[in-house]
Amino acid sequence: MNTSYHYIEWAKQALQTEADAISEIISQINQTFIQATNTILTCTGRVIVMGMGKSGHIGRKIAATFASTGTPAFFVHPAEAAHGDLGMIVDGDVVLALSNSGESDEILAIMPALKRRQITLICITSKPNSSMAKHADIHIQAAVSHEACPLGLAPTSSTTAVLALGDALAIVLLKARQFTTDDFALSHPAGSLGRRLLLTVGDVMHSGDDLPAVVEYTPLKNAVITMSEKGLGMLAVVDCSGSLQGILTDGDLRRLFQTRDYFADLTVNDVMKTNPTTITPEKLASEAVKLMQQKRISGLLVCKNNILIGALNMHDLLKARVM
Repeated sequence: MNTSYHYIEWAKQALQTEADAISEIISQINQTFIQATNTILTCTGRVIVMGMGKSGHIGRKIAATFASTGTPAFFVHPAEAAHGDLGMIVDGDVVLALSNSGESDEILAIMPALKRRQITLICITSKPNSSMAKHADIHIQAAVSHEACPLGLAPTSSTTAVLALGDALAIVLLKARQFTTDDFALSHPAGSLGRRLLLTVGDVMHSGDDLPAVVEYTPLKNAVITMSEKGLGMLAVVDCSGSLQGILTDGDLRRLFQTRDYFADLTVNDVMKTNPTTITPEKLASEAVKLMQQKRISGLLVCKNNILIGALNMHDLLKARVM
């Protein structure tokens, strides 16, 4: 029998059931959530997240979200903890243990060892009278009426609800810590945000032999050859000490060619623009993008104390994935 026409209906039912579960969790947020938040905020150690089975998978994600948003955290498998990994937990840590039933044998087995340490135990379960809830210093209830699984067996709505609760806790902590995008970038240096926020002008600029520059009063013909060889669409003009005097762009050349037929008598000083827009090497590459957009230019010269040390254009920033 072909039942494919039911697929969309079944999918919507499952999603609605899980959405309803999150709504149920919202109504259960109370003073214990505040206690848990304050405990983690004042924690002098790390947050250790634990869970078995599907709760363990959710716990790993919660720990990862904490760690990336300013709350030092990692996941410890309860069964492995009983065989030596408890040594990862030290005085001053907070343990966040997850279990829908609150009767996880693996977590209960290490409770005595946890209670001997100077740690705070936060448990998230669906049952306030469960064994884990009774052992907890702080218990957060996360109970849902129905699993999305029609058999009522596979953890679905319950795990989604706890995942959302973990995200909510991470976001509250983030806001309480006044965690910024710059802080986020420090823990995500390989991501696009990290590149945009951590790369400096000095990281992406052309320098040394690649620098498009000539000394002042260079014949225009020679200057054009140098500009062409460097391929940045611009040319810096410096004095004998390297101090920036002006800039010549390919746009300037096009306009010059439209108004003149004879160029042999010209030097670069005759056609350059003085006081060009510059940037310093320690500025963020993202600031260079913003400056070029504001000035409606496609390249920047990089100076330190007015001494030319580099150059970059939009193509360099595109290659570095800053834009």
